[in-house]
Amino acid sequence: MVEQRLSVIADTDLDRAGLERELEKTWGAQPGFWGMIATVDHKVIARRYIVTAFVFLILGGLLALAMRLQLAQPEARFINPDRYNQIFTMHGSNMMFLFAVPVMEAMAVYLVPLMVGTRNIAFPRLNAFSYWVFLAGGILLWLAFLLDAAPDVGWFAYVPLAGPEYGAGKRADIWAQMITFTELSALAIAVEIVVTVFTQRAPGMSLDRIPLLVWAMLVMAFLVIMAMPAIMFASSTLIMDRLVGTQFYNPAEGGDALLWQHVFWFFGHPEVYIIFLPAVGMVSTILPTFVQRPVFGYLPLVMALIATGILSFGLWVHHMFVVGLPRLGESFFTASSMAIAVPAGIQIFCWLATLWAGRPVFKVPMLFIIGFIITFVIGGLTGVMVASVPFDTQVHDTYFVVAHFHYVLIGGAVYPLLAAIYYWFPKMTGRMMSEILGRWAFWLIFIGFHLTFFPMHILGLQGMPRRIYTYQPELPWGGLNLFVSLSSVMLAAGFLVFFIDAVRSCVHGPKAGENPWNAPTLEWATSSPPPSYNFRSIPVVEDRNPLWSRPGELTVAAGLRTDRRELLVTSVVEALPHARESSAPQSVWPFWAAIATSIMLIWSMFSAWAVVWGSMPIAIALIGWFWPKGAPEEES
Repeated sequence: MVEQRLSVIADTDLDRAGLERELEKTWGAQPGFWGMIATVDHKVIARRYIVTAFVFLILGGLLALAMRLQLAQPEARFINPDRYNQIFTMHGSNMMFLFAVPVMEAMAVYLVPLMVGTRNIAFPRLNAFSYWVFLAGGILLWLAFLLDAAPDVGWFAYVPLAGPEYGAGKRADIWAQMITFTELSALAIAVEIVVTVFTQRAPGMSLDRIPLLVWAMLVMAFLVIMAMPAIMFASSTLIMDRLVGTQFYNPAEGGDALLWQHVFWFFGHPEVYIIFLPAVGMVSTILPTFVQRPVFGYLPLVMALIATGILSFGLWVHHMFVVGLPRLGESFFTASSMAIAVPAGIQIFCWLATLWAGRPVFKVPMLFIIGFIITFVIGGLTGVMVASVPFDTQVHDTYFVVAHFHYVLIGGAVYPLLAAIYYWFPKMTGRMMSEILGRWAFWLIFIGFHLTFFPMHILGLQGMPRRIYTYQPELPWGGLNLFVSLSSVMLAAGFLVFFIDAVRSCVHGPKAGENPWNAPTLEWATSSPPPSYNFRSIPVVEDRNPLWSRPGELTVAAGLRTDRRELLVTSVVEALPHARESSAPQSVWPFWAAIATSIMLIWSMFSAWAVVWGSMPIAIALIGWFWPKGAPEEES
């Protein structure tokens, strides 16, 4: 038995209520404004991330509606060409960098520590720092939009359009520095997730017992660590070309404009899977709950997650089939682009087998999962189509690609995300969302989405290019564009119902019990919402579905002190306890470090000397951050 191999430290003699009071005193945040700023509770920071990301989703959706209003009829004059360029750049950049990646990482920040049975995430101060940096990057981008100085070079910022010759002003610099803000934040979270999963799992949670969502978040974190330095390199070299006269992307001086596309898409295609992999982890975790049986094919699902992460780095050139590549290179990337459909097919097979063997209960989260499977299969089929060089040559930069892209990202990521919000909302708030409003939201979103984006395939086959702000009346696109624009109102109405339901349920939703869905995973072993310390005692895991295998009280590993913040450190493979680790207390220094970093990054858009002088406040903040607070106490 696992308990016999534990190195256990004796519990205090406090009764249950006294123990909880002691833990709350140790782990709880200070009251007031500075307590809110200084908190390092992963749940509080994750909720901030989620709310902020959804605010950016609303803003990005409003930009999409503005574009559809402009394109509803030919030769419309609702938006001028310059503002339209800013809007479609803002929409793509906002959705990819300020919503999709951050919200998935935010779900990881909230759920991973709870699902692996620990009291806080690794490097909690770094976690707090990452949120403030992310928020500063989003504010920078949207302030630029309000001041009519938003980026206008597309969310991909191709050179030479974004270079010093054609990108006048600071618009491209703002885009590049927004990338630095958001990727710095993302990298910080990725490191935290990897360390938390590998070193802080509950005793007995060996690698073959890790929840599938945690596996998905772990693979996503490795993708972030390996892919996002590429875009940080690209954005930094772009700023250097613009600010200090380097020539990375200037062919006249020995640079190469295609280097930008290679570096950007080396990050850009794994980014799709950085968004998608957490979503499939959500599906693999939620689905068993609503069929009340373990997921079919645990090991194939884990291997499919890992294979998808590896293969995602071999696809980037299929974004560049029209630039004039060697035929051998095109063949390789065509094959790898089609091969990645294999692990996706394995996952879909396992989900369908789980459904077939169980008794599905079609609550709102389940409806969004069914909608995800249908929509993602369509997006996957069109993905195989554009992986073919002859077909991609015809539809490249047309609305066919716009349709495919949204089928994959909204169908493949947003649907599971909405299912996850409905599913874990009672865990986060202690209240249930409305089943009636949830069904209205699902059907409006599902029908509105397909009516909005499926006709775009036809527009693309008819030759309508993407990124145009208007078109002539004699072209055969007017009718379908009007239909798409009207359908987008239904899609927006569905999201409006969802947000109304979420806000209303925070205050007036019916109270949820500790485990309202009868779910099997460890996050439901504590109260809803969880206390600041997550678990009164660290549980021992003996099964992949601990709450189903032991429906009563879990076996607990005694031993962490209550008078200071401590975490249990376990081995990587078998999760055997071998040490206790102090967890950093709350501190305002991550906030000040984020302020100093933001000032330096914004200042550097105007002067290279900002890197020198701006580093000094950052150094001061880091000294305060890491300054020892006293000699460590002796271990008992």
